[in-house]
Amino acid sequence: MNGAKAVARAWVDPAFRARLLADGTAAVAELGFTGQAGQRLRVTENTETVHNMIVCTLCSCYPLRLLGPSPGWYKSEAYRSRVVREPRAVLGEFGVTLPDDVRITVWDSSADTRYMVLPRRPAGTGSLNEAELAGLVSRNGLIGTAVV
Repeated sequence: MNGAKAVARAWVDPAFRARLLADGTAAVAELGFTGQAGQRLRVTENTETVHNMIVCTLCSCYPLRLLGPSPGWYKSEAYRSRVVREPRAVLGEFGVTLPDDVRITVWDSSADTRYMVLPRRPAGTGSLNEAELAGLVSRNGLIGTAVV
């Protein structure tokens, strides 16, 4: 899970976080992670007021080298069609309940642009090192179907 390493670095290094959000492709390349030629990585950040999710409505575009193998449900027609229409209900099926005032944004990957979610850093993790923080990050957290 190379994406977890990038998230952990962003949590401990504000300058890297800024680069990751500005140009995900270049930032993860600093860590030695690259995508396929011509693919751009865009990283979206979860905040107190915004929760992000990713999907590929037309196929199964997915940043494999960052997130590892895609889960079967990510490719399913049910997920791909429902997450854009009723993201809050889909999150509920994953056990995620967000306050009503949190806006949910769904990002649609394409052959040219892949997405990854930068989850919020969990409270009480100030004493953890980068490797320990990376261990907290799940694939679903990078997709946005889980809260880290």
